[in-house]
Amino acid sequence: MFADYVYEKSSAEFSDRIILIDSDDLENKTKYSEYFTAHGFQVIRYQDDLHLRLEHEEAVTGENGKYVLLVEHNSYIPYDVLKRYRTYAVSLANLFPKLNATAIKDDPQIDYDLLSIAYTRNFSDLRGEKSTRQFIEGTVYSRSNIEKYLCEKNSELHKIASEAENYKDWCQVANLKALIDSTAAGFDIEIKTDDVHERFVEFILANFGKLSSTIDKNGPVLVSRAMEYMHDNSDKFAVVVMDGMSEFDWHIISQSFDDIRYEKADTYSMIPTTTSISRQCLLSNKYPSQLQEPWKQSREKNEFIECAKNLGYTTEQIGYERGYDADFSTFVKCVAIIINDVDDMVHAQMQGRFGMFNDINVLAKQGQLAKLVKRLLKKGFDVYVTADHGNTPCKGMGKLMKTGVEVETKSRRMIVLKDFANKQKLIDQYELIDYPKYYLNKEFDYLICGIGCSFDARGDEVMSHGGITIDEVIVPFIKIKAVANNG
Repeated sequence: MFADYVYEKSSAEFSDRIILIDSDDLENKTKYSEYFTAHGFQVIRYQDDLHLRLEHEEAVTGENGKYVLLVEHNSYIPYDVLKRYRTYAVSLANLFPKLNATAIKDDPQIDYDLLSIAYTRNFSDLRGEKSTRQFIEGTVYSRSNIEKYLCEKNSELHKIASEAENYKDWCQVANLKALIDSTAAGFDIEIKTDDVHERFVEFILANFGKLSSTIDKNGPVLVSRAMEYMHDNSDKFAVVVMDGMSEFDWHIISQSFDDIRYEKADTYSMIPTTTSISRQCLLSNKYPSQLQEPWKQSREKNEFIECAKNLGYTTEQIGYERGYDADFSTFVKCVAIIINDVDDMVHAQMQGRFGMFNDINVLAKQGQLAKLVKRLLKKGFDVYVTADHGNTPCKGMGKLMKTGVEVETKSRRMIVLKDFANKQKLIDQYELIDYPKYYLNKEFDYLICGIGCSFDARGDEVMSHGGITIDEVIVPFIKIKAVANNG
């Protein structure tokens, strides 16, 4: 809502070259430039004239293409560039002239999407600080405004899900779904979004095996290429793996990152979305079939160290720790830190998404992840925050007992079989998905529960993972550069 509001106000529909002067750091708070990217613009963060001409000459002299220059307030822009570009000041005063910009800035939790919706229906002059605060409290966060917002967003979600064709399209669906689900949970509003999983499951069954050949400069397409990506893009890096963190969870946690400059991408977990498989793949740069112990975590640290050495780091340069207090010597250049908080909340959760929202909100307010990131940045690490898998709400359809399952896992969303005579009986009885074994050991069969189902006690409502829904497979990949945060 806010992003398309900026798009409309900047007259981007009528211009191929736009300078956006971001006076109030709104890009960092809202990532509105993603809307311009979705509409065919190449977004360039303007540093200086020399960098622009050396790195993006076509944006200065070329005749084709659509470009947005994101410019900080008071930056020098040469005359020939100004002459070719339409300029718009993205400021609170410019966007909301009937409101008081100071009052908006003073609200650190202001939701710019909700503000944009409410503002378009306001015809009064509310430029006094008190009037603007009353407008925010009474109108912006009114239940009717939130329900209108969620209804519009949900319509948008179903539209883009119906048109999604590739892995990037589904990342867009995942992000929008997380926004809707977290907002609805925060205001205790019921809204139906899980029906978009069905088309995603079809996409995964048909296309997941092809993703290893897909390359994206913005991030690893699969978690199994995360180490390679981080090594190629940073001389010294730390990856913080938030076990079980979904896009929903990140949307809440990110509120504690207001003063941290970061870029967000998305990556696909390995399937089945169990910790033992997907996290080992993330830290080892391997596919599941290449892991020595795919169903156990006992070799996770060794897999990481072996991978780091293969990338060229010495033993003294490698660090692996668990918890927010992790610390490393000045010699260390390649770090993995495992945080289990989110996954612990998932497996103890009794209140579904509403309970997860409350628990993750407490985690965000404690700010431990943000503090860890800042400490690592000060030590010169580029920091990457990601997850091994996400999580999804499920209803138990009965515990699976004495079936002859060959491989034991903690997941209650999938089972693994070897030479099991009654495989089809299990599929029919529980409406399981016979997974195509992409990147997996072909000696086994992998049966995955359908959308919203798990092998928990019949009728129990739980949070779980191991399956192939959007919530479980697509996870955040956050890139935080030391040079952008250390002044």
